Amino acid sequence: MTENNQTQPADVQTLSYEQAREELVAVVARLEAGGVSLEESLALWERGEALADRCEAWLEGAKARLAAARDKAEGQ
Repeated sequence: MTENNQTQPADVQTLSYEQAREELVAVVARLEAGGVSLEESLALWERGEALADRCEAWLEGAKARLAAARDKAEGQ
């Protein structure tokens, strides 16, 4: 588990959408491939959940910005 943390950014909140999505794809691939210990599987699952939440936050933010821009354009 420690080795895994050394190769990944500690704070998911600092990742861009693209970085979080790319890492999430890699996490899912590792989980699907199997061959990791239960402890590492749990750590990967937790990391994946955090990455998915980060991606969702980025997408929600983008939707809000688009809605605000649309509302502003309609108001002019």
